[in-house]
Amino acid sequence: MIKSMTAFAEAQARAEPYAVRWEIRSVNSRYLDLIPRLPENFRFLEPEIRQRVSRRLKRGKVECALRLDPLPDVEWTFALNQPLVTALVRALVGIEARLPASTPPSPTDVARWPGVLKEPEVDRETLGGAILEALDQALTQLVAVRQREGERLAQFLRQRVQELRLWGAEARQRLPQALAALREKLTARIEEVCAEPDRDRLEQELVYLAQKLDVSEELDRLDTHLDEVERLLTQDAPVGRRLDFLCQEMNREANTLAAKAASTALTQCALEMKVLIEQMREQVQNIE
Repeated sequence: MIKSMTAFAEAQARAEPYAVRWEIRSVNSRYLDLIPRLPENFRFLEPEIRQRVSRRLKRGKVECALRLDPLPDVEWTFALNQPLVTALVRALVGIEARLPASTPPSPTDVARWPGVLKEPEVDRETLGGAILEALDQALTQLVAVRQREGERLAQFLRQRVQELRLWGAEARQRLPQALAALREKLTARIEEVCAEPDRDRLEQELVYLAQKLDVSEELDRLDTHLDEVERLLTQDAPVGRRLDFLCQEMNREANTLAAKAASTALTQCALEMKVLIEQMREQVQNIE
């Protein structure tokens, strides 16, 4: 089952003294690009977070944002960093002496200085375990969303594969008619300019031209690529890059068909194929 790289998930948990909230956003990317957004005093969890995400996801730009809000029913007490406050007040007094017209700093201004107020000590191991458990829940939701989106993408691609097969069959049906019409047209043109053409030489040239304009091999290769696309859509592994490569190859076959087209009908077949392949390629960019 293929997976999309585009998804969003969130999970919440209670881990006193905090309410834990994870938000994970995932978009398409060539590789796994993890961007953890953590509070500064919880950076120690980043290595474990990276391991857990990489075990569940293989590709995509993934932003994991952790938010910790104090629980309203928990009594909080802050410790004052006395040495820092003393040094800060001394510095502010010196500044005020040089700027007598300035507004003196308020206690709120001092409290806002980083490190002045210390949060209560918490059990980092217990709290870290709760945070990681909530991360696992968010990742499970994210994978489920990516799977559901992947199912829709697979359905879209299968529909385009069937349409491509129909246009390939149409091209095969039109090819003999196009070559016969071209043969008749060239024969008539030569007979107009030459009263007694060399029939053997003319026949050789027509055979050579028919071989040059024959697109049977291109259509056979296109069918092979479509078979591989359908096979990959059943795999339970990252296949996005291989599908993208197949789309490039199919586009190459459609370009060759357009270049060799011996009639307007074949040209139309090639153009319709190119449109379908481009639609597939746009969607393949979102597959893991």
